[in-house]
Amino acid sequence: MWMSPRQNQSWVSEFILLGFSSDPLSKRILFIAFLLLYLSSVLGNGLIVTLIYLNMHLHTPMYFFLCILSLLDMSYITTTMPQMLVHLLAHSQTISFAGCWLQMYMFGALGLTECILFVVMAYDRYIAICHPLHYTVILSWGLCARLAAGAGACGFFFSLIHTFFTMRLPYCGPNVVNHYLCEGPSVRSLACMDTHLIEMVDQVISVLMLVVPLSLIFASYIRIGQAILKIKSTQGRCKAFSTCASHLTVVTLFYTPVTYIYMRPNSSSSPEQDKHITLLYNVFNVLLNPLVYSLRNKDIKVAFLKVMGHGRMYS
Repeated sequence: MWMSPRQNQSWVSEFILLGFSSDPLSKRILFIAFLLLYLSSVLGNGLIVTLIYLNMHLHTPMYFFLCILSLLDMSYITTTMPQMLVHLLAHSQTISFAGCWLQMYMFGALGLTECILFVVMAYDRYIAICHPLHYTVILSWGLCARLAAGAGACGFFFSLIHTFFTMRLPYCGPNVVNHYLCEGPSVRSLACMDTHLIEMVDQVISVLMLVVPLSLIFASYIRIGQAILKIKSTQGRCKAFSTCASHLTVVTLFYTPVTYIYMRPNSSSSPEQDKHITLLYNVFNVLLNPLVYSLRNKDIKVAFLKVMGHGRMYS
């Protein structure tokens, strides 16, 4: 378990993830529950991607970004759930130093990419409602691809900074992480040196990737709200608002727990509480996103019924 400091900058060669319980019966129950959640999340988001791919009427910027969101969600939950399921069944709950590095990086990169993607999706709704006649001209496929690529580039870049500074800290023991994944603040608390500077770097990243995107989303919806109020017919206003309701719901469900975890003072953190809150945006949001979009979206419902109809025809 221990390495000489001459062999590696960090003495610890692996970490132990405590997870949620050490009781064998509780672990088996949790395994079944999390396995069902994981499979449901992957199937739900996979269905959204499949429907958008198969239905030509859904080949629009709005559904392109929704497809990207679903792909991100499937990847996001896969960075944590399979390993947690293995730990719930196995006696060992260890993760190698390199594995911890990789999980922290991918977890952060995908999460930060979603933060930026939500801004892009808000911009899409702003153009659709405030400039409907120029929607397809402004949001060309080239611009959509660049916006999606830019969201990914920002997410992976800032996650690299966060992971690099966190994992370069000296870890000389203990190596027990009170979490179900290698999450930055939880791992950093084990470092055997002052981490004040690294915490400041993380605060800057949090402001850039949480506060700024939220401000842009808020500004977009102020303009959207003003445009909706100018629509004369009640039916028109309801239709315009319904196209934004799903996005607003998903943004609220994602940003509320994330902001609580990463924007509060470190002194007020509680490891047990943090694990449960992390589950909200890492697991439950990924499960709820397809439900939110499918239940509130007529196009998705129609596409699903068409696919089911074709399936019955050829069965």
